[in-house]
Amino acid sequence: MPKMKTKSSCKKRFKISAKGKVIAGQAGKRHGMIKRTNKFIRDARGTTALSEPDARIIKSMMPYNR
Repeated sequence: MPKMKTKSSCKKRFKISAKGKVIAGQAGKRHGMIKRTNKFIRDARGTTALSEPDARIIKSMMPYNR
């Protein structure tokens, strides 16, 4: 059986936490920041954990990161 390959786009964008959650950068911060509120910009700092249905998809693309 050949080795399974990790999706290159996923290994660049996501990390798996110690408890198995998928960590990703916050969305919605690339452009159009003038129309965003200061509260939105503050809350969107750093990273966030993906929801369970989204995390399941990403984990299937990263077979060795469990």
